[in-house]
Amino acid sequence: MKIDIILCGVGGMGALSSAAIISKAALEMGMYMKQAETHGMSQRGGDVQSNLRLSTDEIYSDLIAQGGCDLIISMEPMEALRYLPYLSENGVIVTSNKPFVNIPNYPEEEKLFAELNALPNVVQLDIEQVAKDAGSARSANVVLLGMAAKYIEILTVSDLRNAVATVFARKGEAVVEANLKAFDAANK
Repeated sequence: MKIDIILCGVGGMGALSSAAIISKAALEMGMYMKQAETHGMSQRGGDVQSNLRLSTDEIYSDLIAQGGCDLIISMEPMEALRYLPYLSENGVIVTSNKPFVNIPNYPEEEKLFAELNALPNVVQLDIEQVAKDAGSARSANVVLLGMAAKYIEILTVSDLRNAVATVFARKGEAVVEANLKAFDAANK
């Protein structure tokens, strides 16, 4: 069993933290894992992405081939579209539905969502609002991870929740609880 995931967003949104949570869950379950990250000017709002490959069998490459991605988890809708060439025919996109306009030539929202909504397997949510409603505006990435959990079939929701708790444990119990609440708010 295997899954190839691209996590993407804009620097500072938490895409790489989400990749770390998924990786932690996979390693705790004794799976093979390979990860490759790109930090494109991340401190200035640039593109950030991670290729994350999980398997019960050995993995030889850390990069996902075009057309081979099972799941795109995107903190921002335009970033989801950036990685479409990598999405498999039956692949799923789980994305925020709130654009982060950080470049002068950002596409018009109407065109952006027309392209996104024309795709067969797209799940969208205002993750920032869900995070605020759950009590932790800074946990939008964990809300997105909660949305994506059911598509990461190689791991259980419980595996991912445990990894959330482990990754945030050094920040204290209140941070762990806030992130678990955010995770659960979107994992319905």
